[in-house]
Amino acid sequence: MVQGKKMHFEVSERKILLRIFDVLSVLLVLYLMGRLFNFNYFDISADNFIWTIVLGVYISTIGTVFEMYNLQVASNEFQMTKSIVLTASVTVLLYLLTPIYTPILPNRIQILYFYLAVLVALFLWRFFYVRFLASQRFIKKVVLLCDRDQVKELITGLEGSDPHYKVLGYVNTDSNSPHNPDFGFIQNIDPVDISRFVQSNMVSEVVIASQKTDGITIALYNELLHLLESGFIIREYTQVYEAITQRIPVQYVARDFYRYFPFSRSNQNHLYLFAVRILEILFSLSGILVGIILLPLILIGNALGNRGKLFYTQERVGKNGEVFNILKFRTMIKNAEANGAVFTTTNDSRITPFGKFMRKTRVDEFPQFLNILKGDMGVIGPRPERPVFVREIAEVMPFYETRHVIKPGLTGWAQVNYSYGDSIDDSLMKLQYDLYYIKHRSVFLDINITIKTLSTVLFYRGQ
Repeated sequence: MVQGKKMHFEVSERKILLRIFDVLSVLLVLYLMGRLFNFNYFDISADNFIWTIVLGVYISTIGTVFEMYNLQVASNEFQMTKSIVLTASVTVLLYLLTPIYTPILPNRIQILYFYLAVLVALFLWRFFYVRFLASQRFIKKVVLLCDRDQVKELITGLEGSDPHYKVLGYVNTDSNSPHNPDFGFIQNIDPVDISRFVQSNMVSEVVIASQKTDGITIALYNELLHLLESGFIIREYTQVYEAITQRIPVQYVARDFYRYFPFSRSNQNHLYLFAVRILEILFSLSGILVGIILLPLILIGNALGNRGKLFYTQERVGKNGEVFNILKFRTMIKNAEANGAVFTTTNDSRITPFGKFMRKTRVDEFPQFLNILKGDMGVIGPRPERPVFVREIAEVMPFYETRHVIKPGLTGWAQVNYSYGDSIDDSLMKLQYDLYYIKHRSVFLDINITIKTLSTVLFYRGQ
């Protein structure tokens, strides 16, 4: 029987919990408002239950756009407050403007009641979450089995992505490394004491990250088997890392492609690919139309801020490694690469003031709808990189050219989860996200990326 394990919510469980109780708290407050005050705009009943469903969908969808379900934001009171205000405001506005599926527009006092009910409900529930469910009492305590030189990097990878994940100690599985009493910031556990440590410290999970099997002795194996028989969870590090970070930890698996094949079935699903292509054509036509509408303003901004040609083309690597010419609005000064190709950096001096605005709002990428229409790119996928950088990165980074098994995209999982990359290390991080998308590609992940892209644009986080 398992003893000494603390209650803990997994990442996916916390996100589901937040979504469900966001909706339930709003419905509860609306119900109480109807009972305590003369508030007859929103009535929960079997006859108009569609109103309730629409409100729940609006809260969940708009909350996603404004990062209500980003666990880092959800655990920070200041960021959470901003997200709540934005979510409540847009939800109420959209709800009032869709009277076909919602109650008819009420008078001004009813609108005020409705807005306050949604705002107060979200505040009360989310502050309860921060103070209790996101508190120290629900932290997941973990023990690592790894080589001593891996400890810092492994802990950073886990704890940096989940604020409720805490590594209490590690067992050194490197037989060539001396057994030190501690690491300075984390306890080094003797292999024969792991069962006692796990039970006395209410550890929830043992994570095996060692790549050297000689360090897992028969005595340690028997200890792990005893824990497993007692009901404790033992998991492999790459599985844990992928679940928490939504990235593939390629830096720990050398060239073991078997860990990733087969990729998502969606990559060979003809119905999925056909539906995606139809949506890409419709999306690109809509984008081109919006671009034409914005073109006069862009021309003025370019003439004043860039003072050069509006468009430029550049070679990029596409699906199956084929090179194509990508089309963009110019955002840099003339002769920006007179000394050769280099990564664009944050606050790059070559980017003009108007160019910086276009990059932040992603307006500079509107011409790429033509690339999408031609089929060189998709709407969602890894961002296409320049051939010179692909060759440079692929020489030092396993898996990099795996990105080319699908079409590059206008936006992607790496773009909505990571800031602009200006180094090999940044490219490695983005590669982890790209491989995660290739492995888990689906309609739901595509929708998630689309919503997160809206958040990127709204919060002015473009590249």
